[in-house]
Amino acid sequence: MKERSIQWVRQPHPNSYPTGSIVRTFLASSIVGGYTCKENSVPYQVSLYSGYHFCGGRIFTMPAMPISRIQVILGEHNINVLEGTEQFISADKIICHPEYNPTTLDNDIMLIKLSSPAVINDHVSIIPLPTHPPVPCTECLISGWGNTLSYAPVLTQAECEACYPGRITSNMFCIGFLEGGKDSCQGDSGGPAVCDGELQGIVSWGDGCAEKNKPGVYTKVYNYLAWIKETKAANS
Repeated sequence: MKERSIQWVRQPHPNSYPTGSIVRTFLASSIVGGYTCKENSVPYQVSLYSGYHFCGGRIFTMPAMPISRIQVILGEHNINVLEGTEQFISADKIICHPEYNPTTLDNDIMLIKLSSPAVINDHVSIIPLPTHPPVPCTECLISGWGNTLSYAPVLTQAECEACYPGRITSNMFCIGFLEGGKDSCQGDSGGPAVCDGELQGIVSWGDGCAEKNKPGVYTKVYNYLAWIKETKAANS
């Protein structure tokens, strides 16, 4: 086993979470058109818990506001079963992107600093940050809760903007099938889109779920590499 001195979890901005009973309704839905993944085959996937699972996330190596009631669960496969592989670590701080726009959902990203190190093992691992922007037609692995995952392609920026006129910023991109059928949904918010082994996207928003010409919209992680590096250095 390998232990990291600091771990961070990447998330959508907290103001983009649904609240109250709406959360429970959204959690009933997750990836559409996906399939059950092999146990712990996505070891960088985490669950955020505050009395109930409310969001996904992912781990990378490397505020702000104390978040004493939020617990990060690592090494999880079935959020309804205690399997013995889990690590339960409370959130120490979160750092929201300073230019997050709750209306447009631009800059829909935040970082969570864990209160203690996570142990890297067969059930818990990190995912590399991207070395280049997302490439159209690349197949990406999208994982979410409900223990499901799906593969879908990166769409061109023109295709993405045509599906959501006037709503796509340079910090967003689309993954999915224009004919519909497969998509991440609200219950998967914060989950990773991994393309060629790198974390290219964070599940952010979309109209409906798995509908024709309504692909999922993702935060473009590549655009935030400098912010992530600066934030890590400022909070080490």
